[in-house]
Amino acid sequence: MIMPRTEKQYARIREEKRALIKNIALELFASEGYYYTSISKIAKKAAISKGLVYNYFKSKEDLLKEIISNGFDAFTVVFDPNKDGILTDDEFDYFINEVFNILRSNTKYWRLFFGIILQSIVYDFVEEQLIRILSPMSKTLNNFMERKNADDPATDARFFMAVLDGVAFHYILDPDNFPLEKIKNRIINFFTRC
Repeated sequence: MIMPRTEKQYARIREEKRALIKNIALELFASEGYYYTSISKIAKKAAISKGLVYNYFKSKEDLLKEIISNGFDAFTVVFDPNKDGILTDDEFDYFINEVFNILRSNTKYWRLFFGIILQSIVYDFVEEQLIRILSPMSKTLNNFMERKNADDPATDARFFMAVLDGVAFHYILDPDNFPLEKIKNRIINFFTRC
């Protein structure tokens, strides 16, 4: 006798389908471009119906926004862990260590992520969302740099974010040869000595 599925089992199946759709979409958006990737193509590669994709995501743009948001969520969770708006030296070190762990844990995902975020049409769709996500981080970083007596805290905060972007980009291009640990330690030393 076959037992009916429980709500918990249905919820797990729904989450697995959502994750499958997002992973396939991320891969196709990165390899073929956002504009040239259709919902039909995503559904075909995921071996599901087009209607099922629309059951989970109302549009291709909605799907893209969730992929981008999920990518940045990984960073925002580890930034200022107690969410008090004050970044201590220990929290700063923790953030950097976790960013490097995030990069190391799924290089393929981040390679694809950078591939789609660098497409101008994609950036236009998610620019407002990114500003909403990054603005509080930027404010907290500015305050951190002020407490470190930086001459220009806003510029130093932007410089820090640009350094992380550059490190991430270079690491995903050549993960086997990139001296990630050494660079991580240099970043911590440089920015905590400001």
